[in-house]
Amino acid sequence: MAQEQQTTYDVLFLGGGTGGYVAAVRAAQLGMRVGVIERDLVGGTCVHRGCIPAKALLKAASVADTVREAEEHGVSVGEITYDYSKAMARARKVVDQNYKGIQYLFRKHKIDSIEGTGTLTSPTTIRVEGKDGSSTDYTAKDVIIDTGSTPRPIDGIPFDGKRVFNSDHATTEPFLPQRVIVRGGGATGLEFASVYCDFQCDVTLVGRVAPNEDDEVQKELTRAYQRRGIRVIADARPAASDFEVSEDGVKLRVTTGGKEEVIEADALLVAIGRYGNWEGNGFEQVGIQIENGYIAVDDFMRTNIEHVYAIGDVTGKQQLAHTAMHQGVVAVETIADEHPHTLDYNKIPWVTYCAPEIGSVGLTERKAREAGYNVKTGKFPLSANGKARVEGEAFGFAKIVADGDTDQILGIHLIGAHATELISEAGLAMLFEASVWELTIAVHPHPTISEVIHEAALDVYDRPLHF
Repeated sequence: MAQEQQTTYDVLFLGGGTGGYVAAVRAAQLGMRVGVIERDLVGGTCVHRGCIPAKALLKAASVADTVREAEEHGVSVGEITYDYSKAMARARKVVDQNYKGIQYLFRKHKIDSIEGTGTLTSPTTIRVEGKDGSSTDYTAKDVIIDTGSTPRPIDGIPFDGKRVFNSDHATTEPFLPQRVIVRGGGATGLEFASVYCDFQCDVTLVGRVAPNEDDEVQKELTRAYQRRGIRVIADARPAASDFEVSEDGVKLRVTTGGKEEVIEADALLVAIGRYGNWEGNGFEQVGIQIENGYIAVDDFMRTNIEHVYAIGDVTGKQQLAHTAMHQGVVAVETIADEHPHTLDYNKIPWVTYCAPEIGSVGLTERKAREAGYNVKTGKFPLSANGKARVEGEAFGFAKIVADGDTDQILGIHLIGAHATELISEAGLAMLFEASVWELTIAVHPHPTISEVIHEAALDVYDRPLHF
C-alpha cells in the first residue's frame, strides 16, 4: 500500500493501535477516505507486544499446569519438560496471524497504511518522516490521535531489556529468568508472575496485589498466589536506591516483618503502569490541552482543538484495548454525525488473565460505601459449583455489590475459572441497569460456572440454593 497515492483524506489517524485500526475500519464503513500513519506496525502494543502475545504465553503456562495435574484425571504423561523458546515462538506466530488479519481488513476497506513518524503541524495536517528520510504532508478534514502509551520505568533504573525489562521485552524475547522479581501487582505484573510460576521460576511479587479490585478479590488472589509458591510482598514500595543491578542479576533490599533482607534474582520485571505518548508529536505546538500527562477529551473524544480527536491510552481514560476500540468508534461516528452512544466507563468490564482469572465491572464494595450507597452484597464460592469441581478449578467466587434501597446492581466481581469470559454477562447487566432480582430470575444453564452469578444474586437476598 504505497503512501504516495494520495495526501488528502476525510480522516487521518496518527497511530494505528487497537483503537485506531478498529476506528479506521468503522470510518471506511461510513464511506470516509481513511489513512493510518504508524511508525511501527499497525495493531500497536496490544497486538504485537501486549494483549495477544501475553495471553498466548499464559495459554502455554496453563497447558503446563494442566499437564502437571493430568494424573489426577487418570492420564499419565511421564516426565514434564519445558521449552520457553517454543512457547514464545507460538506466541509470535499468533501475533503474526492477527497482524495479517488487520492487513486484510485494510485492503478490504481500502484504508491507506502510511509508514513513518507523524508530527501534527496544524489541526488538519500531519508531516510524516519516512524511514528513507523523505517528508510528506498529509491533510484531512479530521484527525484522530491514537499514539498509545509506553511502559513506565522506575525512576533512576533504565530498562536494558535483560536484567531490567518490561512487558515489551517479556512478550518479544524468549528470556526465562529462573529467579525473577516482579515490581507491580497490576494486570501486567500479575499475568507474568503467573506465567513464570507455571514455568517453574522462583517469583517474588512486590507491590499491592490487584490494587483496583474489590478487597475480597485482592485477598483471595494473594492467597492463591502464595499457595502456588509465589512470594508476595504487598506492603513494599521500593525506590531505585533499594535495587542493585549488575551483570550477575538484581538485588532488592526490603523490610518485611520488621526485618531487612536482600532478595536476589536474575532479572527485574517492572510493571508499575504506563504513560501516554503525547510528547514529540506536535500536540503542544498546535495547542492541544494536556492534563496530568494525557490528552484531555470530552465524551465524544474531541480535544479542545476543532477537528482533532484522541482515543486510547493517550487519553488516560482507561488503558484497556476494548475501551480504545469503542472510543474510536465514538470518534468516527461523531465525525460522521451518527450521534453515537457515549461510553460510561463505570460500566466497562476489565479483566486480568492470571490464574485464577479476574473479571470486574462497576463499583467495588469499598467504593460503593464511600459513595454513600446503602450497600448489600451477595457472594457465592466456586467450590460449591458443580462445573467448577468437574474442571478441577473450584477456587474463587462471584460477588455482587448492590444498592439496598433500589436493588440496583452497582458492581460484579469474579475471581476464578473463566472469569474473563463470564464478566461479559455482568457488563451487559450493568449496561441495561439490571436489578439483582432480574439476575435471580434469569435462567442459567446447568452445569455451568455461570451459575455462580445467579447464586450470588440470590445471596443478596440471603437465599442461595446451593450453599
